Amino acid sequence: MKQPPALDEPPPGGVPPGPPEAMPTEPSAWAPMRRRMFRALWTAQLAANMGTWMQTVGAQWLMGDLGGGPLEVALVQTATTLPVFALVVPAGALGDILDQRRLLLGGQLLMFLGAAGLAAVTGADQVTPTLLLLLTALMGVGEAFCISSFQAIQPELVSKEEIPQAALLNSANGNVARAAGPALGGLLISAAGPAATFGINALSFLGVLVVLYAWRRPATHRPLGSEHVRGAIRAGARYVRRAPEFGAVLGRSGLFMLFAGGLWALLPAIARGPLGMSAGGYGLLLGCVGVGAVAGALALPAVRPRTTTNGLVTVAMVLYAATMAVIGLVHSSIVAALALIVSGLAWVAVLSTLSASAQILLPVWARTRALAYYQLVFMGGQALGGVGWGLVADWFGVQSAFVIAGVGLALTTVAGMRTMPLPAGHIDVEHVQHWPEPESMQTPGRNLGPVLVIVEWQVERANAEAFIQAMRPVGQARRRTGATIWGLYEDMEDPTVFLETFTVVSEREHLRQHLERGTKEDQELELRARGLTRPGTAPRVRHLIWAYARDRSQELSDHDGETAARDGALAAHQH
Repeated sequence: MKQPPALDEPPPGGVPPGPPEAMPTEPSAWAPMRRRMFRALWTAQLAANMGTWMQTVGAQWLMGDLGGGPLEVALVQTATTLPVFALVVPAGALGDILDQRRLLLGGQLLMFLGAAGLAAVTGADQVTPTLLLLLTALMGVGEAFCISSFQAIQPELVSKEEIPQAALLNSANGNVARAAGPALGGLLISAAGPAATFGINALSFLGVLVVLYAWRRPATHRPLGSEHVRGAIRAGARYVRRAPEFGAVLGRSGLFMLFAGGLWALLPAIARGPLGMSAGGYGLLLGCVGVGAVAGALALPAVRPRTTTNGLVTVAMVLYAATMAVIGLVHSSIVAALALIVSGLAWVAVLSTLSASAQILLPVWARTRALAYYQLVFMGGQALGGVGWGLVADWFGVQSAFVIAGVGLALTTVAGMRTMPLPAGHIDVEHVQHWPEPESMQTPGRNLGPVLVIVEWQVERANAEAFIQAMRPVGQARRRTGATIWGLYEDMEDPTVFLETFTVVSEREHLRQHLERGTKEDQELELRARGLTRPGTAPRVRHLIWAYARDRSQELSDHDGETAARDGALAAHQH
């Protein structure tokens, strides 16, 4: 799903003119629209999203015309989402190490070529189910290169306070298109056939390409140069594993999409079958989802301050589950349409809230690669759900599949609310260099390693237990930013001395910890630990490089450095 970013004055993260007490506590829902680039991309994305929804109707309906059953129709969704599932992680790493504008242009160009090719073969009456799925998958490849970068650039282009509003407007953008695009697609299929929807979708990408081409994004300053793709992927994976708040967002997203994706996969089958509707009727059903989503976008700014993030997402998920069960139990197209309006409202509440939470929780250096895991979970749930619910529909019937999915979503939502609560407090991930650059290490840093860092802390006996507990989140922060193994040791002869040890794959990677990856939240965690140390003392830091580095005259590859880090750390711990 294509996401619009934002841009303009005041500068990102800057403080608007005027005294702080005069500023509203909650920005207007339309605040991001004051930004010129946001308006341009929002408008271009509206046209592109409408084209995409028109194509969705055309592709699913065409698969039915080609003789496909519920499973084959559901595979259209899988063809769209599976390439994203497979490629979004390396694409996210590329988004953090390359120019995101060029990456977005390349992805949009691939989607244009896929839509144009599908229009050509369909218009020439040469389309087959396999070709339909392959060209749809090509557009999915383009989307994989765009989806995380579109999300990641928003926090750098709008103020931190406007991120929830920007996420909501982006959801509204897609859902305004969801309201109009399917209905227009159904009418266009009836008048001119599916090829027309594919052709219009191809043209709709041109507006986004023009806006992105005209955007002059400031160059990203990287003191140590760009990372290698493999190293960037591993760094992103380490960050996600050690960020429990972001992990909760991933878990709730995955559970939701695994069941909620059944609606999108099976709605064409239930419209064509039990409800007995035409292509135009199916488009109107999808339009009802869009109407509900637009209503939700208008209502959410008033609702959000009155509830918690966890409560809002939980209620919206349960409401969505109830609408799925209703659609599976009724045979009335009117009742189904009303239920879909409610499901659209719940859908936008869940997606905009989870998306805003994900963006706010991530620092700049890891934002695109971590959001890639968010999209991996999101699209993976849709892809697996498309196949899974198609099989369930084949075995038990399409209406039973809706009921089963609704009940499953309700049960997992209640369980997720307790086991994976969404963060309610504010986490400050603004970049700050809170450790001085180590004088013993070269700049820009060699790729030799691993490096063993030893920090000696002097702690009063009365504070020892509190210090041990305070260092646990510090250890998480070290791992998030690059440490492979971390430990805290108490001196057996002098219990006021603690040694913190951690290994990093190379000198250069450790310098990235110092220069590029620190946040205010990490700084605050360390300050809490320092507050428990002996007055007048400061931590003593030593940097050691593994004595058995295989060749000090050559740079280690990321893979060799990672292996050496494990070997060196294990050897250090054994001795």
